[in-house]
Amino acid sequence: MAAGMPLSFCGDKAPSAYGINDGVLNNGCFVDALNLVPHVFLLFITFPILFIGWGSQSSKVQIHHNTWLHFPGHNMRWILTFLLLFVHVCEFAEGIVSNTTMTSNHLHLFMPAFMGFIAATTSVVYYHNIETSNFPKLLLVLFIYWVLAFITKFIKLWKFAEFGIRFKYLRFCITALLVMLYGLLMAVEINVIRVRKYVFFTNPQKVKPPEDLQDLGVRFLQPFVNLLSKATYWWMNPLIIGAHKRPIELKKIGKLPIAMRALTNYLRLKDAYEDQRTGEDPDRPPSIWRSMYRAFGRPILLSSTFRYLADLLGFAGPLCIYGIVRNLDDDNNDTSANKNMENYFRVYFMYTTELLENSSVLAVLLFLALVLQRTFLQASYYVTIETGINLRGALLAMIYNKILRLSTSNMSMGEMTLGQINNLVAIETNQLMWFLFLCPNLWAMPVQIVMGVILLYNFLSWSALVGASVIVLLAPVQYLIATKLAETQKSALEHSTDRLKQTTEILKGIKLLKLYAWEDIFCDSVEQTRGKELTSLRTFAFYTSMSIFMNAAIPIAAVLATFGVHHFLTSSIPSPSQAFAALALFHILVTPLFLLSTVVRFAVKALVSVQKLGEFLQSDEIGDDSWRNGDISVPLDVGKKHLGMTKAINRKQPMRYQMDNYEQPSRRAMRPTETEDVAVKVSNGSFTWGNNQLTLSDINIRIPTGQLTMIVGQVGCGKSSLLLAMLGEMQAIDGRVYWSNKNRNSVAYAAQKSWLLNATVEDNITFGSPFNKQRYKAVIDACSLQPDIDLLPFGDQTEIGERGINLSGGQRQRICVARALYQNTNIVFLDDPFSALDIHLSDHLMQEGILKFLQDDKRTVVLVSHKLQYLIHADWIIAMKDGSVLREGTLKDIQTHDTELYDHWKTLMNRQDQELEKDIQQDSQTTLERKTLRRAFYSREPKNQMDDEDEEEEEEEEDDDNFSTTTSRRSKIPWKMCGCYLSSGGFFMVFLMISSKLLKHSVIVAIDYCLALWTSTNQTAENLQNGTAANQAAAFLQNGTAANQTAAFLQNGTAANQTAAFLQNGSINFTDISPQPEQDVYYLHVFFVLCAAGITLCLITSLSVEFLGLSAATNLHHNLLNKIIHAPIRFFDVTPLGQILNRFSADTNIIDQHIPPTLESLTRSTLLCLSAIGVIASITPAFLVALVPLAVAFYFIQKYFRVASKDLQDLDDSTQLPLLCHFSETAEGLTTIRAFRHEARFKQRMLELTDTNNTAYLFLSAANRWLEVRTDYLGAVIVLTVAVASIWSGRPGGGLVGLGLTYALTITNYLNWVVRNLADLEVQMAAVKKVNSFLGTESENYEGSMDASQVPENWPHDGEIKIHDLCVRYDPMLKPVLKHVNAYIKPGQKVGICGRTGSGKSSLSLAFFNMVDIFEGRIVIDGIDICKLPLQTLRSRLSIILQDPVLFSGSIRFNLDPECMCTDDRLWEALEIAQLKNMVKSLPGGLDAVVTEGGENFSVGQRQLFCLARAFVRKSSILIMDEATASIDMATENILQKVVMTAFADRTVVTIAHRVSSILDAEQVLVFSSGILVESDSGPNLLAQEESLFSVLVRTHK
Repeated sequence: MAAGMPLSFCGDKAPSAYGINDGVLNNGCFVDALNLVPHVFLLFITFPILFIGWGSQSSKVQIHHNTWLHFPGHNMRWILTFLLLFVHVCEFAEGIVSNTTMTSNHLHLFMPAFMGFIAATTSVVYYHNIETSNFPKLLLVLFIYWVLAFITKFIKLWKFAEFGIRFKYLRFCITALLVMLYGLLMAVEINVIRVRKYVFFTNPQKVKPPEDLQDLGVRFLQPFVNLLSKATYWWMNPLIIGAHKRPIELKKIGKLPIAMRALTNYLRLKDAYEDQRTGEDPDRPPSIWRSMYRAFGRPILLSSTFRYLADLLGFAGPLCIYGIVRNLDDDNNDTSANKNMENYFRVYFMYTTELLENSSVLAVLLFLALVLQRTFLQASYYVTIETGINLRGALLAMIYNKILRLSTSNMSMGEMTLGQINNLVAIETNQLMWFLFLCPNLWAMPVQIVMGVILLYNFLSWSALVGASVIVLLAPVQYLIATKLAETQKSALEHSTDRLKQTTEILKGIKLLKLYAWEDIFCDSVEQTRGKELTSLRTFAFYTSMSIFMNAAIPIAAVLATFGVHHFLTSSIPSPSQAFAALALFHILVTPLFLLSTVVRFAVKALVSVQKLGEFLQSDEIGDDSWRNGDISVPLDVGKKHLGMTKAINRKQPMRYQMDNYEQPSRRAMRPTETEDVAVKVSNGSFTWGNNQLTLSDINIRIPTGQLTMIVGQVGCGKSSLLLAMLGEMQAIDGRVYWSNKNRNSVAYAAQKSWLLNATVEDNITFGSPFNKQRYKAVIDACSLQPDIDLLPFGDQTEIGERGINLSGGQRQRICVARALYQNTNIVFLDDPFSALDIHLSDHLMQEGILKFLQDDKRTVVLVSHKLQYLIHADWIIAMKDGSVLREGTLKDIQTHDTELYDHWKTLMNRQDQELEKDIQQDSQTTLERKTLRRAFYSREPKNQMDDEDEEEEEEEEDDDNFSTTTSRRSKIPWKMCGCYLSSGGFFMVFLMISSKLLKHSVIVAIDYCLALWTSTNQTAENLQNGTAANQAAAFLQNGTAANQTAAFLQNGTAANQTAAFLQNGSINFTDISPQPEQDVYYLHVFFVLCAAGITLCLITSLSVEFLGLSAATNLHHNLLNKIIHAPIRFFDVTPLGQILNRFSADTNIIDQHIPPTLESLTRSTLLCLSAIGVIASITPAFLVALVPLAVAFYFIQKYFRVASKDLQDLDDSTQLPLLCHFSETAEGLTTIRAFRHEARFKQRMLELTDTNNTAYLFLSAANRWLEVRTDYLGAVIVLTVAVASIWSGRPGGGLVGLGLTYALTITNYLNWVVRNLADLEVQMAAVKKVNSFLGTESENYEGSMDASQVPENWPHDGEIKIHDLCVRYDPMLKPVLKHVNAYIKPGQKVGICGRTGSGKSSLSLAFFNMVDIFEGRIVIDGIDICKLPLQTLRSRLSIILQDPVLFSGSIRFNLDPECMCTDDRLWEALEIAQLKNMVKSLPGGLDAVVTEGGENFSVGQRQLFCLARAFVRKSSILIMDEATASIDMATENILQKVVMTAFADRTVVTIAHRVSSILDAEQVLVFSSGILVESDSGPNLLAQEESLFSVLVRTHK
């Protein structure tokens, strides 16, 4: 606008502007003024209401969401309002542009539009406040406003039509649109009145908010907030910003809304699944795909719609760039000349197309399109993710339900292994969820590609198709790489599993390895496996870098191909507008093609997963439980019909049952045939496990009520099967099982293989029953669990590890029996409860538990056992043989009727009695178990309570722990760890990576800059050549304006360009200037070289990052392994094994596979954003001013997001484990759960766990959307500022503006990746931190002060030991365990060491090997002080047999002699001495026979003998036996003693005795008491002294 024009509403040229001679409404200005009235009315009325409302409700911000109600038409209203705002913007733009073409200012052209915009905004704010306070009466104001606005606009439209103004004019179109929108909004308002009846009606409708919101636990508000908050995730703000002050916990994220809970979705999926079962074809399995579509199809369609909208809006970018650049290039300055004044109403009317020729308008349109596109895209993502999570919840519930109904035979016959079930839960459901996340891409991508290619063709004709085909042809290569990646990952996984197995073995046997000085041998074997793993990882890294390279290089190649071909075909170059629009299009096209390979791969995986799921859901179920609810047995006809097949199940009625039917089936009236003294009766029963062989046949038994029934028989004669058949776990081929009424629903069952929950001991015993202290105490005493519970760190509140991993077999079994006793049921089934117990415990359990506790309650007990000595207690005996009943009756009956059987039993009993006596002599097995338990918990105790991370954080926090420090620490990026990681990668690799990255990005910028210059110069040349007056060049020369480069050259007189040089030389002779073929060729060459360089650099960078990661991983693992294996033994006592293993498994995996791609992505996106900002700033420096506030906003967004994301990530991980554990536990304890009838309780638990995990996952994905929406809007603002700055500064030429805009568009894509990758890297660097914390461990001092060469070859030759004033402690911080010990052991002497537990005997054995801190005194062996020796030498010259026999997986040869130094004869000799020769000879492979992990394929006794042989192989003159006979039976122990006496006759043997009886005749006995040597003499002499500690020990131990 020229400064001279005064502002006036109707324009000031003629007084007639205000005249109304033609009638009031025919004055356009008056009609426009009329249009202002409704807007002003609305603002006047609503502002006071809003202010008063806000003033009175100062607590408005934290509004209680109880009042969140959506009025009818809520979303519709928001959408219409947004459209209205958009149309108002267009109207305003049109007014302003029209106004500039006229001589005077006409405010009425744009003023009403501006007011309308403000009024529309106010209306929606006002509506939102009314809605949240649920006060619909005030909506009347809006109703009146819509009516008035509709009427005034309609008048305007009618007048236009009357004057013949039609659709070719923009203002007519806009007015028509506004009339429509106001009409629709009016309709929405009327609808609210109709539904809510809040006005003109006598009784307004009372409405309650959805029940989820009345439940304060629901914190996930996405479904309930208004549309704007839904689109921008505004409701997440308090959570994400609050995370900064204190971590997000499970409490904070609350419960799921009802519609998203697993139960709701399970019922939806189940119904869709069952509805497909038709009457005609009952056997056809329902299709899972179809059920998924029926249950979750709608949200997927919604998401796809959003996706299509987003993709179409995405093309607005290139189109707007095209328009803006073209308009800037031909900004005709003679606008007024060729525009005919369309004068209706004395104002100018624009053509509809004309608006789009205004660059500023295009810039605003581009901004709006970007904002919308991003909003739709995030909405699409969110909807698919929510649906994916719902689907996963439903599938998990479906699988779980199926698990609870699986037939036992499936599990035991190995058709369905636990591994398969765990895979279904952990892998297949996740695959389907991921497929769902990605599936909108499947149908959105083709559309995107087709659209892109069409637009390209429009811009650049045929040459564009060449570029596009480059992209399309490389897609299959991408797919190939993706499949290769999956394969190599698999092989890497296999090797890493092997490596972990080896590492676990090493850590478990670390004490032995150190004592034998074998660390290095085993360390090397791990390194070998690691080498194989690294080879796979190298391939993996190579393919990953290829994939990254393709992604970066394809657009460059496409651009090169396109412009090269274009130049070749037309021998010209496209205009800047076409070139940069094409460039932007290529960027859009690459993404779908890159994703396509991933999506296809997931689709293939999903097909496999669905197939597996289908097979699982079709597998056999156990028969219907009717026989326990009523008296119907499994119907015979079904059984007969299916006898040929295994599926003997009645599947005709769909098994529909709610998951929460807790109530027990109704009682039936008594039938006279049932006698009450029989609890369970089986008649003519034949049962099978479903493999067509009868396991039990011809069973006729009865179980008397309230009595003890024992079932006996040989191993494998069907005793356990009989119990399971009565419980309904087997398939009945024939016959029935009757249960009396009283007992039907109450059976407690203790299975033969003990099964524990991953919960506290108390929870395992009460098992869901109410806690009763007295009863609980009685049960614990009966099972003698109290001593074991006392040993646990937290008593009965100690968590038992998964599958009871930290308890021994006997302890596990006793807890299971305790569970069965504790339940208040009429019938108790005990399946061989004594198998893992020693004799004392068995007797106690029989007397106290079964005879006293159960029989006193008059409970019916069925006991399966091998212990025949208990038969005398039985009221009823069932003897079985080969799957049928041999005899049934009381003991007396059998004695009279079947003497043969009775005699057989008697002989067996005698044999058992003899074993019993032997058993009593030995120290019982239980004390031993308790000892191991104490070891397991207490050696590890100091650090068990807190995990390692807390510990590191503790140290940091101690100084001052207030909010500010925690806050700053939580938002800091772990730069130190990044430095540590990079330094382990090696200096050269880091240098290569950084330099190649910087070079690559500079080259990419250079390519685009070159393109800008080339197209611009060409444009200029063409303009000059066509010297017509209408053309730019001429216009420039006339007007002398500086709107374009050429003109600028002329003014500045620089010779930077050829054209300018021509012009300066004064030879402005237009015919001279040829189309500059040389210059074009020159540019083409430069362009080609740059592109080639760019592609090469892409390859180098992608390889350098991956291989940097690899070398870092190699070094970190190598150092970690060496540090840990050489750490002192104390380290293993205080550090839990699991923690060390975690460093080798999870953390190493993160360092191997996850950090490199994150690092690559982070550096790439950061550099892209930085180079883009650099380019933009150099083109339009004004942009830098706007950059400051944007940078501040970005900083805060990423700071808050990173903290919250980390917390939510942790929550997601920590809630996933219990869920997976629950599944595997259930699958293991199926029979128990079903016998107890606890299915409903377990389902409930599963639903809770699933929901908790889903909540965490949903919040995590919502937080990601929160971030992406915000960074995307920032990106849109950047694009807007760039466009506006370059249009208004008027300096750069079209080519450079195009360059700037193209770069601004890429920023929007990469901003959120910067933050996401930062957050990921931060989480992943924690792994480096943990590994690093172990790298600080002190190693043992391996050197010693003597050199190994100074030690004689045959040392120790005699075996003389002098102990002089020895003081030993485990750690400088701890008290000494041995104080001032003095002793002398002659060569070849047999010495015994004894003392009470904890007196320091084992510490002495470790002191011989210098495994503990000898801080005073010394041990001299054969004249050499052992502290001076190198550890390797010392330990390799002595032998020790440890209490716990340790074998490693491998061969027998490897276990005896891992160093491979001995001949076979020597090994056989050692085996012969250990009485193992014959056994080993009989094994396949002899010495090379396989030893499984931990030597599980040999008995404990045999393992101990192997350890003896191992000690003998090493011909050392000193042998130390550390309680070596503690874990073996009498017979083996006698062998051991004999062997030691003969084979080691001439050697010094030091025995640390656990049973004093074994050292009675030792030549010297050392007796220790709390670290002090109290007695030392020969055994017989000490025994002779009545009051000696030794004789006291002997007496108490007898």
